[in-house]
Amino acid sequence: MENGLTTDAYQRAHPAAAWPLLSAGDPQRVLAWCEGEAISAVRFHAQVRRVAAQLPSGAAAVNLCENRYSFLVAFCAIALRGQANLLPPSRAPQAVAEVMAAHPGCYVLGEQDSTSATHSCWQLPALSAEPLTPEDFVLPQIPADQLVAIGYTSGSTGAPRANPKTWRSFHASNAGNLRMLQGVIGKHFHVVATVPPQHIYGLEMSVLLPLLGEISIHAGRPFFPADVAAALAEVPEPRVLVTTPVHLRALVASGVELPVLAAMVSATAPLPTELAWSLYDGVHLHPQPDGTLIEAPQLEQALTLADIVTLQDDGRRFQLRGRHADMLEIAGKRASLADLTRRLLAIPGVRDGVVLQLDEADTIGVRRIAALAVAPGLDEHAILAALRCAVDPVFLPRPLRLVQALPRNETGKLPRQALLGLLSQH
Repeated sequence: MENGLTTDAYQRAHPAAAWPLLSAGDPQRVLAWCEGEAISAVRFHAQVRRVAAQLPSGAAAVNLCENRYSFLVAFCAIALRGQANLLPPSRAPQAVAEVMAAHPGCYVLGEQDSTSATHSCWQLPALSAEPLTPEDFVLPQIPADQLVAIGYTSGSTGAPRANPKTWRSFHASNAGNLRMLQGVIGKHFHVVATVPPQHIYGLEMSVLLPLLGEISIHAGRPFFPADVAAALAEVPEPRVLVTTPVHLRALVASGVELPVLAAMVSATAPLPTELAWSLYDGVHLHPQPDGTLIEAPQLEQALTLADIVTLQDDGRRFQLRGRHADMLEIAGKRASLADLTRRLLAIPGVRDGVVLQLDEADTIGVRRIAALAVAPGLDEHAILAALRCAVDPVFLPRPLRLVQALPRNETGKLPRQALLGLLSQH
């Protein structure tokens, strides 16, 4: 950045500027680790340019690349063509078809050669190690207001919702992520992630960071505990693991010894109310009757979240009390589904679980509370007995069903329709 300006300061000084695809730095710095090979920033940039030159015309592309490095190359190539990356909530054919229907004229880009009667599918060209030239590190600029991605929510509380992202928005949010991590670890670190790159959390925490700082990412997406340990061993220290509560529980239960970690980032999950979170710099929360108004550098304007929070330390720390839609009022008493789920998970022997409210009301007009639990060795009566000690009787789940596993998606979330379907089977 010019005159030593930080990314944030540069953005404030140049609100309508075009910013480079890749931050300045050593062209030979390691940007990614792919199948044991260290890939330099200059090679990455050359591959992005070559892929962009071969992409078809169109306003948008569904980026279905699974390899994290391939996804990053495709993401940047699509952006260089002035197109938007479409990130469906899952790779399921129906989810992809719904996103494509909302964006006529788009195409699918993936690593595999596939054909479809309804989809325009393109295979990502081979990312070969061709000879490099000095021009391969002449960094192109992307307009700050260009729409580069449209992510979709998981649909855990209803239909997936579109979440458009401009280049400026990604710069601002990733600058906050980078500043937070570097404040804990230092300037350089290497990221291994268990989350998919298509999800906004995975995209920001395990894909885009190397574009702004001297960070590298592991191209794989390890799933089983032994795979996670092996992937971490393939990158040097300091290491950062980006994961979800589901994977964390599996790692702890497995007993697999992991290489030394400098930090670990996890998606949120029900936590003890004694814990509070700290806000990123530049982020401000304003509690409202129906949610929370948030101001952040990556937002064009303040937005109202459905989350209910209480603030501490002059507003710089907060406790998450639940979502507005999760707040319950039965017989004049109030509770939240998030808190009820937390209390269910706190019962010894319960490995996983969720509490939800059914759609239809009973004969007296009350929408009943239900629960699903994974608890080998326990029965419904034992779990309900433990809950009676922790919650008001009007909020006891009826029915409560024991299942072998919850229908979590690839990011660990629980789509509501899948939960209702599982309840109906029992």
